[in-house]
Amino acid sequence: MVVFSCAGKHYKTVLTMLFILLFAFWSCNLSSSHAPNQEPAAAVANGFSPASDTIIPPQYDAQKQLVRLNKSDAEWRKILNEKEYDVLRQKGTERAFTGDLLKVKQKGTFTCRGCALPLFASKAKFESGTGWPSFWEPVAPGLVAEHSDKSFGMVRTEVLCARCGGHLGHVFDDGPKPTGLRYCINSVSLDFVPE
Repeated sequence: MVVFSCAGKHYKTVLTMLFILLFAFWSCNLSSSHAPNQEPAAAVANGFSPASDTIIPPQYDAQKQLVRLNKSDAEWRKILNEKEYDVLRQKGTERAFTGDLLKVKQKGTFTCRGCALPLFASKAKFESGTGWPSFWEPVAPGLVAEHSDKSFGMVRTEVLCARCGGHLGHVFDDGPKPTGLRYCINSVSLDFVPE
């Protein structure tokens, strides 16, 4: 790495930190051509709306409604720790390779840490090398919601829990077969329930 100096000050540390930040954004936050299947208008048509009281995933009948959790900010702060709150409620991102579920290989189900909704099965988990748990599909359609995320000057597809609206991560179209998708999810957004 090139070391720049100005007035006797070395900037190697700053450049190293910038490189790490750029790598983190590159590995999980690249622009993706994956079109979100839950744009706001389509999401409302499919029963998902941040303001709605119930969510009815398309493959479920009316008797199997998912009741929308509407908690106040104060309630979320009581049940989530600081890191969980930052990611699930403030759309933060945990540092790559630091999540407690990254290396989990047991059979079981990954659930939303905010509301315990089953989201991903261990059989759909794969090693993406990005530093975040990655899955090629959710447990069932409609359990995760998606919408366009244009933050940080990029166009990405954000993934949210369909019951509590918690931020999980993003989905990209560079995953393995059979779906070709990579759901790049923050460990802190999930709990793991062994089979």
